[in-house]
Amino acid sequence: MRALLPFYRRSRRLRARFGGASKGAPGLGEPAQKRELLRDRLTTRRAFLLAGAEGALVLLLAGRMYQLQILDSGRYRLLAEKNSIALRPLAPPRGRILDRSGIPLADNRHNYNLVIVAEEAGNPRQTLAAVGRLLALERDEEQRVLRDIRRVRRFIPVVVRDNLRWEEMARVEVATPELPGVSIEEGLSRRYPLGPDAAHVLGYVGAVSKRDLDGDPLLEMPDFRIGKSGLEKVEDGLLRGKAGTEEVEVNAYGRVVRDLARFPPRPGADLRTTLDKGAQEFAFRRSSEQPSVASLLIDAWSGGVLALASVPSFDPDLFSTGLSPANWRALSTDPKHPLVDKVIAGVYPPGSTFKPTVAVAALVAGVITPETEFFCPGYLRLGKAVFHCWKKGGHGTLALHDAIKESCDVYFYHVAMRLGMERLAATARVFGYGRPSGIGPPGEKAGLVPTPQWQKAARGIPWEQGETLISGIGQGALGVTPLQIALMVARLITGKRVVPRLVHSASAGKPAAFAPLGIAPQILSFVVDAMVAVVNEPHGTGYALRIANPAFAMGGKSGTAQVHRISRYEREHDALTGTKVPWQDRDHALFVGFAPVGAPRYVCAAVVEHGGTAGGEGAAAAGPIVRDILLDVQQRARAGPPEVANAGAPSSRPRKAS
Repeated sequence: MRALLPFYRRSRRLRARFGGASKGAPGLGEPAQKRELLRDRLTTRRAFLLAGAEGALVLLLAGRMYQLQILDSGRYRLLAEKNSIALRPLAPPRGRILDRSGIPLADNRHNYNLVIVAEEAGNPRQTLAAVGRLLALERDEEQRVLRDIRRVRRFIPVVVRDNLRWEEMARVEVATPELPGVSIEEGLSRRYPLGPDAAHVLGYVGAVSKRDLDGDPLLEMPDFRIGKSGLEKVEDGLLRGKAGTEEVEVNAYGRVVRDLARFPPRPGADLRTTLDKGAQEFAFRRSSEQPSVASLLIDAWSGGVLALASVPSFDPDLFSTGLSPANWRALSTDPKHPLVDKVIAGVYPPGSTFKPTVAVAALVAGVITPETEFFCPGYLRLGKAVFHCWKKGGHGTLALHDAIKESCDVYFYHVAMRLGMERLAATARVFGYGRPSGIGPPGEKAGLVPTPQWQKAARGIPWEQGETLISGIGQGALGVTPLQIALMVARLITGKRVVPRLVHSASAGKPAAFAPLGIAPQILSFVVDAMVAVVNEPHGTGYALRIANPAFAMGGKSGTAQVHRISRYEREHDALTGTKVPWQDRDHALFVGFAPVGAPRYVCAAVVEHGGTAGGEGAAAAGPIVRDILLDVQQRARAGPPEVANAGAPSSRPRKAS
């Protein structure tokens, strides 16, 4: 009410002045007095309404302040405290990759990183100059650090150089008192003890890219590494582990005030593989004697891959620590493709290594028997075309056993004509050709088993009978990987649909329960015996490769595959003039073998691109590699882990068909 007094007094003064207090006041008529009285009433009413609104607002404000400061004070105090607590993810140690005996093939090592805090460094440029005199920093490195300092808050550490060598770390530690804001932090980096020897199968880790982000907070951490190729990529979810968290109190600028709580990360699980460290090292070293080779060793009983070598290779540690532009250009432009795993992604014509598949298909279809003979004069005419045998003078009359042993092309031209491409393709797919095996690492190629239907759809041209002929000797549009060649022989010697694998299981080293091929054992045994003859009987194309110790004896099949057609005239002319066919135009050399012949278990296949340094054929260039790898693994098995030396053999081989 006190607030209304000024308005009331003002209204009385006005009435007294204009005669509103007495009925006979001079100066105003009666209508004017009425109007003045009405105006005074309106003014008084508005004053009351305004004062009431002001009072209500004051009461509302007081009530709200009471609610915030008294009733909800606990809630808002908790929210304020939470705003000052930051959760930081903690990276877990990456799981190791082990060989079948538990020997590390990929593990972690402590590394030392040099960091600088701009807030403590004073003048970062001068401090970096002092560091540069100790570590010989390149100008690009200094510029990169200065850019990073400008990009982040001044109290955040910036990496100057990671993975310091011990002597570099020692030099910095001694000079630390003269290097304000500079310190050394300890971390973990990936290490590959075998280096290039197992780079393709193990793969490597690298920085996270935008397309790798999947919601895992680990992937958003700076300098976090994930699998980029090989087993590192396939099993990344297992090896990565789970992030931990650290609760820290921060101020308004984001600077850490104190540590509050720590929940440690869960380390990644170890991955045990089927690889054998010794076999892997030997296979790579032996294959490296040629410029470009793909080789692998399989335990056919279990499907486990014991060794996988692709030459040339690369150092996976470079990808883990950071690959320089110069190194990347060298690797990516090398014509021998060191970054490609040729075992699973190299596609080649199989050449004569395909002939055992053709023989099985023909025997299954009943178009020939083991006694069927064809005469080889060194060529076969089909219309106006002439198809040559690798042996210029011909092989004479041969039955199937000797045709496989001596790798007679003319014999298999006849077989392919009787068989037809559709039936040949069907059997090839049973042996694993034309489809990926599912071994695991990314990049596996399916290869190609052509058919008339495929050619019509893909090329728009009809299939010619001549194409069936050259398919019968593993040429033409046929394309296979070295893994598929080895898989074909593994299925041939076991009679089962062997599936290759790289991850160890409890049944490793023991016969696995693979599904049967559905082919008569007698047919398979006949072809296997013919492949034994390739190496162990005179006139066999691999007779020079025979192993003296019968306990380690091997069987196999050689192959020479044209990159493109080189005429007989060109070959003879080059031989007479001493002119060499360019390396990239030479034939590929292939060989696939198995051992021991009494109870076949190990299968090894090798492809020597363009015949190697000497441009040799299959038995001469690739055969010795296969022989040495098979001999090494058998000798190793005798003194190796119990799971290898004492594993029971599968059922005995069926008798040869009569």
